Amino acid sequence: MVIKTALTIMKKIVFLLLLVTSLQSQAQSRFITSGRIEFERKYNQHSQFDDEGENSWTTEMRKVFPKMVTDFYELRFSNDRTVYKLMKENPDNKYLWNVKPSESDIAIKDLTKGTLSIQRDVFEQTYLLQDSIRQLEWRITDETRNIAGFDCKKAVTRICDSVYVVAFYTDQIMVTSGPESFGGLPGMILGLAVPRLHTTWFATKVELTEPTMAQLNPNQKGKKTTWQQLAADLNKAMKDWGKGGSRITWTSML
Repeated sequence: MVIKTALTIMKKIVFLLLLVTSLQSQAQSRFITSGRIEFERKYNQHSQFDDEGENSWTTEMRKVFPKMVTDFYELRFSNDRTVYKLMKENPDNKYLWNVKPSESDIAIKDLTKGTLSIQRDVFEQTYLLQDSIRQLEWRITDETRNIAGFDCKKAVTRICDSVYVVAFYTDQIMVTSGPESFGGLPGMILGLAVPRLHTTWFATKVELTEPTMAQLNPNQKGKKTTWQQLAADLNKAMKDWGKGGSRITWTSML
């Protein structure tokens, strides 16, 4: 009887220990407020030929340049600040027109002040966009997806009036941010797609490492502008470029 009672007590203790460990693990995974995320961005550069039709020139270009190019970005974040930038140039890529991501493009969000600062190269001009974080009208759906080990919910919105954007966010990371200028959802965006630009961003790794002050405060420079002024400048410069100009404008407004 004594042995049986002791075994019962031991089983209860083991069960309680396992329960506590499980709850601690869930709590730790649910309330992440700082870390580093690696994103893989894929772009279908052959989409630039969609309006050209099939001819000998486009056929040759499709042979010479790969359909997809992949680049790698990182987002470092604390509970009140995020920094998004290119990790490094991908040597395996062969870019059409040699248009490739710039290592100087950096997006900083101050989540406490609600401000955004983006250094972005557009052709020969370096802009420094400083404005409020864009307030997007997201519609959250019931669709879910697991990305980099996190359960994510799907949400949709539009930018530039008509450009459809799909995002997958997780509330396990309690920071309202994401790649490029996107955010405003109740958690971190780990997946993003802009079908009209034939581009996707998906997290491949999440590291629970505390970013340093230097990493959260990189130097920026460029011609100061706002969302409204940048859009006006681009629309004016590319009013005769047709769909190609629209694509450049939309990409610059990400």
